[in-house]
Amino acid sequence: MAEIVQHRIEERIPELEQLERVGLFTKKEVKSIIKRATALEYKLHRLIVNKEDFIAYIQYEINVLELTKKRRAHIHYQFKREEIEFPVIHRINSVFRRATNKWKDDVQLWLSHVAFCKKWATKGQISKVFSAMLAIHPDKPALWIMAAKSELEDRNSSESARHLFLRTLRFHPNNKKVFQEYFRMELLHCEKLRKQKSELEKAEMDLGEYEFSQEILGGKLADVVYRDATEKIKEAQFVISLLNIAAIFDFTKDLQDFILQDLQTNYTADGLTWDFMAKRELDAPGAGEELQTAKGRASDINRREERCCQVYEEGVKSLNAEPMWSFYAAFCLERLKRKTNVEELKEKRQQRLLGVLQRAHDSLLLKEDYYKNWLQILLSTGDAEGASGIAMAAVRHYSQSAAMWSLCLRTLMQLGSGDVGKLFQEALAHVHPKESLPLWQLQVQWSVASQSPEETDAVFQRGLLSTVAAVSMAIKESYLDWSYSTGGYKKARRSFTSLQENRPLSKAFFTRMIEIEKEQENPRMNGLRDYYERALQEFGTLDDDLWLQYIQEELGPLGQPENCSKIHWRAMKFLEGQSVESFTSKHTLMQTGHL
Repeated sequence: MAEIVQHRIEERIPELEQLERVGLFTKKEVKSIIKRATALEYKLHRLIVNKEDFIAYIQYEINVLELTKKRRAHIHYQFKREEIEFPVIHRINSVFRRATNKWKDDVQLWLSHVAFCKKWATKGQISKVFSAMLAIHPDKPALWIMAAKSELEDRNSSESARHLFLRTLRFHPNNKKVFQEYFRMELLHCEKLRKQKSELEKAEMDLGEYEFSQEILGGKLADVVYRDATEKIKEAQFVISLLNIAAIFDFTKDLQDFILQDLQTNYTADGLTWDFMAKRELDAPGAGEELQTAKGRASDINRREERCCQVYEEGVKSLNAEPMWSFYAAFCLERLKRKTNVEELKEKRQQRLLGVLQRAHDSLLLKEDYYKNWLQILLSTGDAEGASGIAMAAVRHYSQSAAMWSLCLRTLMQLGSGDVGKLFQEALAHVHPKESLPLWQLQVQWSVASQSPEETDAVFQRGLLSTVAAVSMAIKESYLDWSYSTGGYKKARRSFTSLQENRPLSKAFFTRMIEIEKEQENPRMNGLRDYYERALQEFGTLDDDLWLQYIQEELGPLGQPENCSKIHWRAMKFLEGQSVESFTSKHTLMQTGHL
């Protein structure tokens, strides 16, 4: 191994001598480089090598390159690159190859090699790296796309990029992203040819027998890719994505028209097609003279939106389904949210949205999410009766949705309805118990604000009997708070005593009782100890913070510091797994005053 390392170091001598001779590095720095390089070389030639050693070697060599580059700029010396930088770059490429041969599955290592090649102008090496990487990772479409883009952008080779995309499609014949990037590449190639032709015509150069193909200049290759893609992937969203790519280029009008025709002919069963076609009406040209005034602009916008709605109306007639109505409602809602100073336009948008929501609701095809927007609009306009009716209709349609019941009940609470109590019982009967926590919390909130203490206590008692752990624990915490706020410390303590053996229990239940005790004018340390001891019975094996809080309490003005050692001993005995290490480190920090 020593002979190999010595040989490697000797190979560096010419470049190091040049570095010193031209004044980029001092003799002392060159010796430092040799010493560091020797240590790194030894690590690479051990029997058992680590990936980190290869990365450290590469990073050191790159740092030398970066420093050389800065020194060159500083002293304005730009010669002898073949004798100084090139050997270093070649060595880094060699180490990268050794690393990727050993850790073939590490994609990040491959990509680091690619990034290095791009930065240090070894673009001829990039194709070799990508070729080796794709032989190992042919199952990753993103790498194929990256390789093809590199051929197009770094090596300016459309033919190689096309060849790579065609190879990619053998492995991934139905991958949308591959087709999208292949389509984009052909359009970029076409754009490049058109620019070349334009520049040659301006220069009035004689091309001899060479002619630019009009079909290729018109985007025929992209058209072929589109037809092949849509034969394999028949989705409106995919077709629209290709249309959006084509729209970036100014020479694709015929191609765009063809794609639009295909979309309207073969994909009308997808609501996304109607949504796309409707929104295109917003970009239609308007009357020029009217746009000089605010009202004129508002009138033009209104006409555009009306044309959009006409397309949506055709859509819901052709495709009367929930997704179609959702697209329609989403469009109207988005337009309503847009700011405008013209009240007439704002009113028309609101009426349009309310009409769409009502019709979708009547068809039982309105998505759950839109009821919230509907109720907000009705409440903001003061239509209490309409809001109440819609809220009730919504929960009848989505009777098992906890979110919908919460929305309905909040609306009725806001309107002061007298049927809220019964509706809470109905909601809890329909909603799955595991999803009922928000309803219990809302009922407690309503009962505390609107009912007598006896009725509120009855609500709490029903909640405490819940078989769902999350509900039972949350209600216990709320009940303790309510007991304290309505009956003071004694009632809170009675509630705590009655519930402390009623599992499941949460840590917050105990910490809240500790807070209540400490809020008293004369806190009882024995009481605090009882609460901590009871909490530790439940959470003492995993919660290291609870033990630390107990120790801090004993170190406080009410505690007895001599008890801390006993608590620490117990904590070390009871805690399990990672909690022991966490407790030890935090306790040390606490002792040194850093916690």
